[in-house]
Amino acid sequence: MSRPALRLGLWLLLTPLLLWLVLLILLPHVDMLLISLRQRTGPGQYAFSLGNYLAFFDEPLYWRTFVRTATMSVLATALTLLIAFPVSYYIAKLMRGRAKSLLFLMCLIPFWVSELVRTYGWMILLRESGLVSGLLQWLGLVDRPVEMLYNDVAVMVGLIYTAMLFMVVPLITTLDSLDDAQIEAGYDLGGNGWNVLWEVVVPHAMPGIVSGCIVVFMLTLGNYLTPVLIGGKDSLWFTEQIFTQFITRFNWEQGSAFGILLLVLSSFMVWAGLRLSRQSFTRVMSR
Repeated sequence: MSRPALRLGLWLLLTPLLLWLVLLILLPHVDMLLISLRQRTGPGQYAFSLGNYLAFFDEPLYWRTFVRTATMSVLATALTLLIAFPVSYYIAKLMRGRAKSLLFLMCLIPFWVSELVRTYGWMILLRESGLVSGLLQWLGLVDRPVEMLYNDVAVMVGLIYTAMLFMVVPLITTLDSLDDAQIEAGYDLGGNGWNVLWEVVVPHAMPGIVSGCIVVFMLTLGNYLTPVLIGGKDSLWFTEQIFTQFITRFNWEQGSAFGILLLVLSSFMVWAGLRLSRQSFTRVMSR
């Protein structure tokens, strides 16, 4: 086949992906940026302005919610990694055959239903008349119903549970490619469990760790259902502020500015994570 024909075939294969990137990602974000840089001066009349961004810094509620959302997202990502890493290592390196496939399937099963259903499931468990409160009363640990919803701990539990799969999958994929002989060599050279973990396992799994953290952080940062439903009206999550500007106040200019700020934050955190871990974006995404 001639070179022009191969090039044409390549472009035909890439066309759906390019259309998806341009029409559904690039153009909407460009349009949102342009909307955020205008101010309504009259019916159907707009002028260029940075007022929407200045309003963010002038209102303490906005930037405090922004900082709180970023902090909670980083914490949720770190806790998700701490929980997912031993689970992933156990599945990838210690299990074999059907048991390995079964454990991996058990990680997938909760995600066969929508995020809304999973969130409502946690609300049923943690509410004042829920299963956990009833169990505590039955065991005699408390003498009255306990409300476990509408606080930061409940929100964190919901966020970790929602994002767990997106940390487990890249970790299992990366750890599964680690040769068992390298681990055995670490012990043969006099290393203990911690030495082998930090000198052999973690460096090999770093691309999976970084890719999992990137996905979990971005999903957590942009999450709306879990903070609002589990955290209640006082959850103070930035996506709720965006929703309020777009849907409740019909202030698309301010909502677009908030959306751009959230995009800038997520992009900066991804860049910082790659720099600190000394990983390249290409290597991480290949995992």
